[in-house]
Amino acid sequence: MTLDAKFLSEAKNRLLEEQKRIQEELERFAKPTDAPGEYETTFNNLGTDEDENASEVEEYADNLALENNLEGQLRDIKEALEKINAGTYGYCNNCQEEIGIDRLLAYPAAKTCLNCK
Repeated sequence: MTLDAKFLSEAKNRLLEEQKRIQEELERFAKPTDAPGEYETTFNNLGTDEDENASEVEEYADNLALENNLEGQLRDIKEALEKINAGTYGYCNNCQEEIGIDRLLAYPAAKTCLNCK
């Protein structure tokens, strides 16, 4: 299976759209740092009451976990875009076999084939 130019273009567009969506979601609760693709979760000050402080900590912990997950997705997208540009997109990072087209359609940033997943 060799991926044709049309499929690669569509995959690139889907990756760019997903990248934009993730960046917008991150910016709702985090701010970009000087490092590309890295964000810093903000800490909302809800007040000085003990319950408010507990809510602040809980919200921060939830947002921090979400930030880490979304940053990981951004790294996967960046890697996939780099592979498209380098002509190496669609090959498993583990076994170097081709990743199935159905998997790439479902998740264009896939790094591994289903056997290695």
